[in-house]
Amino acid sequence: MLTRESNDHDLRNFEVVMAGGHSATDRFKEPLVSNILQEVLAANQKYTAEFGDKNKLAMPPARHFAILTCMDARLDPAKFAGLAEGDAHVIRNAGGRASDDAIRSLVLSHKLLGTQEWFVIHHSNCGMEFFTNDIIRKLLASSLETAVLTETGFKDVGKGPGSREGEYIEWLTITDREQSVRDDVERIRQHPLVPETITLHGYIYEVETGKLREVPQAGNVGKAA
Repeated sequence: MLTRESNDHDLRNFEVVMAGGHSATDRFKEPLVSNILQEVLAANQKYTAEFGDKNKLAMPPARHFAILTCMDARLDPAKFAGLAEGDAHVIRNAGGRASDDAIRSLVLSHKLLGTQEWFVIHHSNCGMEFFTNDIIRKLLASSLETAVLTETGFKDVGKGPGSREGEYIEWLTITDREQSVRDDVERIRQHPLVPETITLHGYIYEVETGKLREVPQAGNVGKAA
């Protein structure tokens, strides 16, 4: 069972995105023949040839801010936020959620490396909207192989065994993306290791347009003292 009112539209979009124009089931039946390693190393060779004087960049981010956002491959913070190497810290996880580990990184970002302004950026059509804690736990208990997204939600097609270790993880799924931004900004704001002088911003990145849309209530909570 999916978790948002616009499930049918978002589900169709998500299936197309996941499958690259093919059905999700067909995608995972394709043989896993990959040149990824060679492609990454070739890209790195080109990058090092053009590296220039980047070895002179300082460890603290030059623009004194950090971004917490989702790991979704459609999001490129360097492009949508205008970043170059050395500009800012970018912390990513599934959903861009303010998990304990994300807050650990943000606290270090300020305490040791001087960031003064933080952005929480979630996005439209996020995969974390398409399942619940209960669904992912059952999927993992059934099989550790990749599931597929069907019209009725994620479904296991792989072999077992799975593991029930997923029962011990809070997966931080999303049912209301604006509320999730507000919740994360508020959690960071209220954390005892986060000083009141930090300014927090809450935004949603629209994968359909590339636009950053502010969540106003999050900005109110995130104002520095």
